[in-house]
Amino acid sequence: MTTTAELADFALSVSYEELSEDVCEELKKRVLDSIGIAVGALGADATDSVRATCTELESDGPCRLWGSDRTASPVGAAMYNTALTRYLDYMDSFLAPGETPHPSDNIGSVIACAEAGDRTGRELLAGIGVAYEVQGELAWNAPVRDRGYDHVTHTVVSAATGAGVVRGLDREQLRNAIGIAGTAHNALRVTRTGGINEWKGIASANAARNAVYSVMLADHGMEGPTNLFEGQKGWKQIISGEFDVSLDSNCERVFDTMTKRYVAETYAQSAVEAIIELAEIHDIDPETVESIHLDTFAGAKLIIGGGEGSRYEVESKAQADHSLPYMLAAALIDRQLTNDAYDPERINRDDVQTLLRTVTVEEDEEFTERFERGEMPARVTVEFDDGTTHRAETDDFSGHPNNPMSWNQIEDKFTTMTDDRYDRSRQQEIIDTVRTLDEHDVDDLTRLLDVS
Repeated sequence: MTTTAELADFALSVSYEELSEDVCEELKKRVLDSIGIAVGALGADATDSVRATCTELESDGPCRLWGSDRTASPVGAAMYNTALTRYLDYMDSFLAPGETPHPSDNIGSVIACAEAGDRTGRELLAGIGVAYEVQGELAWNAPVRDRGYDHVTHTVVSAATGAGVVRGLDREQLRNAIGIAGTAHNALRVTRTGGINEWKGIASANAARNAVYSVMLADHGMEGPTNLFEGQKGWKQIISGEFDVSLDSNCERVFDTMTKRYVAETYAQSAVEAIIELAEIHDIDPETVESIHLDTFAGAKLIIGGGEGSRYEVESKAQADHSLPYMLAAALIDRQLTNDAYDPERINRDDVQTLLRTVTVEEDEEFTERFERGEMPARVTVEFDDGTTHRAETDDFSGHPNNPMSWNQIEDKFTTMTDDRYDRSRQQEIIDTVRTLDEHDVDDLTRLLDVS
């Protein structure tokens, strides 16, 4: 039976010294990936709104707001820094049959508590490993999407567990923190249905904030409902249904997370890769395209293919990066899918707006079965005005757990995302610090993130 005691005991059993070299390497990759994405999101309207709110509410604190010379409390830093890592929709994802959360949503919370507590890089890596393990196990065994709850309902629990252990909470304090977080902060799926707005990219930051606030309340003596999961009207009865987790102190769930090659929703990655491949191989002129058809798995059809509201009315970034019609049209025209695809001017150009309306998306039941066995299949068929067709099919993509990105690929992604903010010397210093994080204090890393 899953309980707050089980999560607390697991978290306190994890130590850096017991983590394998491969697990530590993957955790470091996720840290570098998240920092690069965060820097790339600096200056976005939504993240600037979060920063303005944090700085109005807080004038000082022990934690840096990344990309600036401002500081805040661990709560404010968790909110803002997580907003940066999540907003672009370029973060990692955990692939479970009924849920696709983003474990990197935990990193801002754990770093904030580690920085405030003057923790070492080793303690940080162990805390991130804890959060990834909890998030993965909840996503796999207790999906909440079909019950109307957003996946950040898991994040507030996993972030509280990872941040709490780094904060130095004891067993009962950690149980209280998890109980507070999981009772008080359950997010609705309406965030990602119908006409999507900017809260979609900020919801996990709010979960991060709530997680750290719960940790700090517990640290200062606040009791919480430690029967969170099994209690009357508790999480299992109201949120998830019955489930059990099998938490591994080796924290190997990180191997089940994917990193994104393209700036696009998780389930679009294979399809985008396939259509770019078609465009390049056949030198496709978009003006000759009559239609684009995608065969995909159930989750992709549901979330970004029209199953939870029309994906043809695309006027903003939040709508564009959750619209398969838009992403496929833009990728075919531009032969890439980067941040530039989500500029308002690009979104509203006639070429992509016209082409996206020719896109059809259909579930293939065999693809759904293959997805549930660990693949991410996609088949793209492009028909031209002369009646000819070209087709591409793929099992997964570069960055999928079956085809993980190398350190060099993560490093290249980081430098691409930060070229406008850091010179090469600073980029290399950050890369080297993350690569040897187990030899540093957390402050050695966060002080490098100032771009002022």
